[in-house]
Amino acid sequence: MTQAPAPPRAIRRQHDREIVTLAVPAFGALVAEPLFVLADSAIVGHLGTAQLAGLGIASALLTTAVSVFVFLAYATTAAVARRVGAGDLTSAIRQGMDGIWLALLLGAAVVAVVLPTAPSLVELFGASDTAAPYATTYLRISVAGIPAMLVVLAATGVLRGLQDTKTPLYVAVAGFVANGALNVGLVYGAGLGIAGSAWGTVIAQCGMAAAYLAVVIRGARRHGASLRPDAAGIRASAQAGVPLLVRTLSLRAILMIATAVAARLGDADIAAHQIALSLWSLLAFALDAIAIAGQAIIGRYLGAGDAQGARDACRRMVQWGIAVGLLLGLLVILTRPVFLPLFTSDSGVKDAALPALLVVALSQPISGIVFVLDGVLMGAGDGPYLAWAMVLTLAVFTPVALLVPVLGGGLTALWGALTLMMTVRMVTLWLRARSGRWLVTGATR
Repeated sequence: MTQAPAPPRAIRRQHDREIVTLAVPAFGALVAEPLFVLADSAIVGHLGTAQLAGLGIASALLTTAVSVFVFLAYATTAAVARRVGAGDLTSAIRQGMDGIWLALLLGAAVVAVVLPTAPSLVELFGASDTAAPYATTYLRISVAGIPAMLVVLAATGVLRGLQDTKTPLYVAVAGFVANGALNVGLVYGAGLGIAGSAWGTVIAQCGMAAAYLAVVIRGARRHGASLRPDAAGIRASAQAGVPLLVRTLSLRAILMIATAVAARLGDADIAAHQIALSLWSLLAFALDAIAIAGQAIIGRYLGAGDAQGARDACRRMVQWGIAVGLLLGLLVILTRPVFLPLFTSDSGVKDAALPALLVVALSQPISGIVFVLDGVLMGAGDGPYLAWAMVLTLAVFTPVALLVPVLGGGLTALWGALTLMMTVRMVTLWLRARSGRWLVTGATR
């Protein structure tokens, strides 16, 4: 960002209120999502080891499939927020409906691909002979809920764009409670086993999608927005999502390469890596909540034609990202001795994880800047730059990570490579923010 006088204290307080109002409920909704898998694991785990292994494989496949389409939330948030800023709520909701229709089409395509290929996909993941049937059963049933899951992503983007992160929190909590109750009833009460867990999750997901659709449809009727699919609008939503898809796939590739390298370092290192990665992902929820607020706030300012307001909000959110990153890093350093025994009693795993967690802690302020600026540029609709920057980051990270085992480096060196990756991201995003080229105002970019 180019240097400019700091905004008055009253404006900073206004930004703080907006950030807190949007970020806190967003954080709650983000945390509720992984609890679905934890609840399923806790319930299915009592059926047997093979069933739990099957659930783990199927869940990994489903999570990957859904995470690829997270652009449905990101692109929709930015597009809707711009129109809200421009004062055109009818157009904003119409744009949101285009995103929802795109989600349904993509969901149908995923079902058509996964349903007949479920056994092959499970085999590709290296499932054992005992776990494979359970994984296939769970996957074939759960894939029916993919369209609903993608609708939830798109509709969440609509509400975030409308500056509403409380409704997604309420829906996520209700969905989690319903999922748990349905799983217990169908797995044990109805005696359906792992199939009951899958059906319970599908029903909960469909209920969440229905709740979102009810809110969006009510808003559409209130503002006279059409609910019918519009080919041009759906195509525009897809085009806006392509760069974000490239960004997401590049990030997934980075994480997969890191896991593959850790596996080559030995059993203790891959176990410690999983612990460090789990903590890193948990910390990301707090930072991602600020990024979500950034998507909604920046889109609204730019839609209203207020470039200076967007710049000031960006500056304040970066300060928030650094502060939260410092706090999270300090918490990790202080709680490492308490945190590790929750996951392992193996001294070798602990010895590998302790220095790696220190690297995770020290990198949190960098992560804070990265997440915030990522959200800011998403809110500005700057997807092509984000895609290019992430591909560049992948190109830098890959050779460095692959050299870790070659040069005899351990897990700490691998997490040093991951910190380098985040530093490259920070530099590319900071340069873009400073350039001001993302400050494109108007109802559409």
